[in-house]
Amino acid sequence: MYIPNHFKINDETTNYEIINQHSFATLISQHSGMPFATHLPLILNKENTYLYGHFARPNPQWEDLKNQTVLAIFHGPHCYISPSWYETNKAVPTWNYVTVHVYGEIELLEAEDELKDSLNEMVLKYEDPDSSYSLQDLDTKFLQGMSKGVQGFKVKIKRIEGKSKLSQNHSIERRERVINQLEQISNTDEKQIATLMKANLK
Repeated sequence: MYIPNHFKINDETTNYEIINQHSFATLISQHSGMPFATHLPLILNKENTYLYGHFARPNPQWEDLKNQTVLAIFHGPHCYISPSWYETNKAVPTWNYVTVHVYGEIELLEAEDELKDSLNEMVLKYEDPDSSYSLQDLDTKFLQGMSKGVQGFKVKIKRIEGKSKLSQNHSIERRERVINQLEQISNTDEKQIATLMKANLK
């Protein structure tokens, strides 16, 4: 990923936070000689060394992943920035965004227990704490049957790149103008970008 120095995220903890907060990722590999992408949730383990996920078995992407380096893209908030918000019109539109790229090697999960644990971790992450749903309450045979329809995997993390493009290449005054405009927009992404830009002013 192209990352100018002023947009680079150097803090590993920040990268991990983005992965955890925006865990629905795009996983890219080569399949039959062509780029192939699947959109799916990926869970970072507690040691920050692996990403866990699963493919639907009919998805052919998992069939030729051996010895490949894959790319997982985590998309944070993003939004359009209008030059009309600046102190001058001698400017061009741009886009502010936050993203993390993770490179690694996939290992297919063969052990039933490891797949079950990864699925359980995923459910625990996304279900509300007071939810009545739990994988552990499901009938064992039903869960085993459903598990046969997926191929679990883990990505051994080799490299992480984080980019936070929040108008750092503009003056404080201009960035404050952009923040004021974004805060007037009701969309969630604009609000999140404004919050991140404010934190970046300090």
